[in-house]
Amino acid sequence: MAGRIEDYALIGDMQTAALVCRDGTVDWLCLPRFDSHAVFAGLLGTEEHGFWRLGPAHAVDAKPPTAARRSYRGDSLILESEWDTPRGTVRVTDFMPPRDGAPQLIRIVEGVSGRVPMRSALRMRFSYGRVVPWVHKHEGRTVAVAGPDSVWFDTEAETYGKALTTYADFTVAPGDRIAFTISWQPSHKEPPPLPEPETSLEATEDFWREWVEHCTYHGPYREAVIRSLITLKALTYAPTGGIVAAPTTSLPEDIGGVRNWDYRYTWLRDAAITLSSLLRTGYREEARAWREWLLRAVAGDPENLQIMYGLAGERELGEAELDWLPGYENSAPVRVGNGAAHQLQLDVYGEVTEALHLAHMTGLARHDYASLLQLKLIRYLEDHWQEPDEGIWEVRGPRRHFVHSKVMAWVAVDRTIKLIESGDADGPLERWKELRDDIHRDVCEKGYDKERNTFTQSYGSQELDASLLLIPQMGFLPPDDKRVIGTIEAIQRELSTSDGFILRYPTEGEHAGVDGLPGDEGAFLACSFWMADDLAMIGRVDEARKLFEKLLALRNDLGLLAEEWDPRLQRQVGNFPQAFSHVPLIDTALRLTASGAYGG
Repeated sequence: MAGRIEDYALIGDMQTAALVCRDGTVDWLCLPRFDSHAVFAGLLGTEEHGFWRLGPAHAVDAKPPTAARRSYRGDSLILESEWDTPRGTVRVTDFMPPRDGAPQLIRIVEGVSGRVPMRSALRMRFSYGRVVPWVHKHEGRTVAVAGPDSVWFDTEAETYGKALTTYADFTVAPGDRIAFTISWQPSHKEPPPLPEPETSLEATEDFWREWVEHCTYHGPYREAVIRSLITLKALTYAPTGGIVAAPTTSLPEDIGGVRNWDYRYTWLRDAAITLSSLLRTGYREEARAWREWLLRAVAGDPENLQIMYGLAGERELGEAELDWLPGYENSAPVRVGNGAAHQLQLDVYGEVTEALHLAHMTGLARHDYASLLQLKLIRYLEDHWQEPDEGIWEVRGPRRHFVHSKVMAWVAVDRTIKLIESGDADGPLERWKELRDDIHRDVCEKGYDKERNTFTQSYGSQELDASLLLIPQMGFLPPDDKRVIGTIEAIQRELSTSDGFILRYPTEGEHAGVDGLPGDEGAFLACSFWMADDLAMIGRVDEARKLFEKLLALRNDLGLLAEEWDPRLQRQVGNFPQAFSHVPLIDTALRLTASGAYGG
């Protein structure tokens, strides 16, 4: 059985990523890309679907021991786990070197004290656990082959096969270092070069140290901000600049339920807000690469803007269900691909335009097509902003006039007006100023409930929506506007959990199925960070700080966050780690630091 979501660590090479549990088991790894088929899919099934466990030897019928301590080595993505056993202490170092050739996952076992019996158990299963590969020896190396894929396993330890699993049993004493490496290669090509684990470890540590040095944030929450930035960098697909929402699929928002989605793609919304956080902390190269990715993905067809694309800008992300996988803690179905790709979400135009605007304002070199793209997006919105859409949360129910979508349409027009006024683009300035006013007036008339003094989820509805918290952050209304304050207070009353975290929108009781799906979900972590931001903006800075620090306490021991927090089960839920959780963590830390609202 897979561990709790928060029991996992992330390692990666900026092209794919692995999840390593506290007991030393790699339960998830897709090769060679984030969105490739999994080689280890035990996270969504059982050990029969692939895993790699490396840790102290234990009885066959006993539960594998969990590490007594684990941490990342400094500000890096190098994981170090230590076990204390009756026979001594052992350390395992796990990492994936930034890729220069074949993707590799390297694990180095080091004796710390005593003599500790160890075991490596490697069960490779291709195509999300469905295909058993042909495992054989080739010039002294172990290779697993199935169809187009091959995985090469290299170690100095003696190995043997049993029950379709490759084992190594060995003992380490103080100073002993034994390395294990798997490398992926297309099966029709020559074997990948022999790995050099120690050299790769040194190079990986150097890479992360040099990357972190570019961070311009030095405030009181630096540890949390740096870990979130490293996580966002790990979710960036280096060859193209695309940014995945998460490296996993189908980790449930509702344990045992059907709210299970594939997040291994680039959402324009998530990537745009990730870009904004990277820009404000000194990472302009990532911003430049994402802008280039965006221009390639959208190409000459902004009228048909998708809400998400593949890592290289692929448009077809057809959704399918893997019925041979039982799902994480029996949360079925397991989905790959994402049927929401072709939804109409008008807010995306605003997020993309805001990201391009911020890039321009922070001095990123002008790109003529980026300016042209902005103008094309506004021309599309000019004709379509009054249409209903599926909204930020990708509801699978009927389209509605979501207030947040209209607000972000206003943002798109507003930022483009600013671009024209700066002299870096030409457009019908007066006409678009009228359009901006029209959208603003429409939202304030149709999306605002005067009796309750709050904006609502959609025109004519009574429901609230946490995305309304972005109204002051986007500059649609000033923070001291009574309608903004009323909305914040209404969301606190009606969308807060018992422990003070924020739901996206109501899904219980009379609101069941409002998004077209059965079941419930946890508190959406991004929304809770937005609440902390808003509280700081309206002067309730002490309350904002307390909420922010409660949110920081939800991170696992390595500083990682999933998409949601289940207040009933008191555990993380949803895909992991989630860019849409780590980005607002950074944003709120920056805001609280600027306001001086922090303890210590």
